[in-house]
Amino acid sequence: MGVIGAGVISDQYLSNLTVFPDVAVHFIADIDLPRAAAQAEKWGVAGSGTVEQLLAHDDIEIVVNLTIPAAHVEVAMQILAAGKHVWGEKPYALDRESAAQLRDAAVAAGKTVSVAPDTFLGAGLQTALRTIRDGRIGAPLNGLTLFQSPGPESWHPSPEFLFAYGAGPLFDIGPYYLTTLVQVFGPVSKVTATASKARATRVIGSGPKAGTEFPVEVPTNHSALIEFENGGSAQSVFSFESTRGRTGFVEIAGETGTVVFPDPNNFDGDTELYAAGAEEPETIPAIGSTYSRGTGVVDLARSIRAGVGNRVPGALAFHVLDVMVSIAESAERGETVFVQSTVEPSPTLPEGWDPAESTLA
Repeated sequence: MGVIGAGVISDQYLSNLTVFPDVAVHFIADIDLPRAAAQAEKWGVAGSGTVEQLLAHDDIEIVVNLTIPAAHVEVAMQILAAGKHVWGEKPYALDRESAAQLRDAAVAAGKTVSVAPDTFLGAGLQTALRTIRDGRIGAPLNGLTLFQSPGPESWHPSPEFLFAYGAGPLFDIGPYYLTTLVQVFGPVSKVTATASKARATRVIGSGPKAGTEFPVEVPTNHSALIEFENGGSAQSVFSFESTRGRTGFVEIAGETGTVVFPDPNNFDGDTELYAAGAEEPETIPAIGSTYSRGTGVVDLARSIRAGVGNRVPGALAFHVLDVMVSIAESAERGETVFVQSTVEPSPTLPEGWDPAESTLA
């Protein structure tokens, strides 16, 4: 496999992909060639260079696309045209039209386009999902998710893209929470939302560009009421406007109890179960893999070899994108927006599933 994009998040991927035995990283590409070379040296990857050089490698079957959101579709299209499968960072695309073009191109090429997040494959969310699917709270009825922070410009050395079109808290953070909700309730049917933008500009707080002012192009807060095809509902807040940090909050209430999930942006964390009539919550330790980003890439590799669908299908990321676009449209129009796409939740993993196991030798 190969990796396009040698930025901040590439370390998280490469720290796992270079040790998982079922995949081998052969090449890292970036528009900044010295940065690609530095990452290749750091992680013991043999080759580095341009995107064109990576795509010319016949022995690369999967390409991990870690480019900025605005480039996701363009780069994924190049990967498909080269006859390779795609694992992409979220979001799937920035709009429905380009997302549909990418989806259709994958079908025509007979290749897979899968997109993060894969956090729900981790022990934390799998244990929480297993708790619900085992009937511990009866049928899930409603949910509450909160991501409230002052924004990433204080710590990220180059945060401008996180406030540009296709980002903001809805598109940058929303996929983690919305993917989790879809795994609990199934597909979304309609959304009603509001939005705000606290400031027109922000200032970088760390790194070589500290003190640099940059424009904010998108809303920095979205609040959404989400309704699902099965009749369930959820309220979600995605904010870069709160000086009180409150993140990683996912709570699902059911007929006979409530489950508090671990942070959906992580792969670990315990689950808390508040059963009807119980005086104290039950803490359920996470069971399963706690490896982080790259887990879904291994699942994709194994599914390709087995000739079966993978557990993070493109249809899931496409639906989540559709939901995010619908939330943005609802806030802009001041009206409810119906979501046209649909998807089925992924099956629960076996408790012993391990991306670090050698299965393809």
